Amino acid sequence: MAVSVPILAVVTSLHLLAFVFAFGAERRRSTAVPVPDQYDEKTFCRYGTDASTVYGMSAFALLLVSQAVVNGVTKCLCCGKGLVTGTSYTVWAIVFFVVSWVSFLGAEACLLAGSAKNAYHTKSKGVFQGKELSCAVLPVGVFAAGAAFTLLSLIATILYYLAHSKADTGGWEKHHNDGIGMTTPSDAPKQQNNDFDKV
Repeated sequence: MAVSVPILAVVTSLHLLAFVFAFGAERRRSTAVPVPDQYDEKTFCRYGTDASTVYGMSAFALLLVSQAVVNGVTKCLCCGKGLVTGTSYTVWAIVFFVVSWVSFLGAEACLLAGSAKNAYHTKSKGVFQGKELSCAVLPVGVFAAGAAFTLLSLIATILYYLAHSKADTGGWEKHHNDGIGMTTPSDAPKQQNNDFDKV
């Protein structure tokens, strides 16, 4: 299988967009402060924007599509005609396949968990001027970890696709070369001369 530039462009673009959204989600994490209620002597949590949740889920979807494209083209390594054995390209294809899936799952877990946690808002109230109300917010670094895993997934996915293409193409070329005719051009005149002598 030859390397497809459009496939590389699509996978790279989707991963980079997912990274941008994940980084933006980290920067736009929801914040909360306890404020007094104007109707009673209690406090409640006032939250900021929920844009981080939208960014996180957008990165989640883009990364999922990119992974589906690569594994659809390469038949997920476990399907299709298989790769030629005994070459370094096959070994590297398996290594990068595993790293690609581990980093992908890590990124998706961080993005999904971060989006869900960021969307959660504390509904309870506290006593005004009493014990301070604790507002649930997303810890720092969850979306940043998702962005880091996204970059790692991008590198591993591209290297897996390139190694898989080399191993698959090498297997076809070997089979194709083995199917060449038994006689070589240098032997052809000798065979014609022998036939002429017999006549």
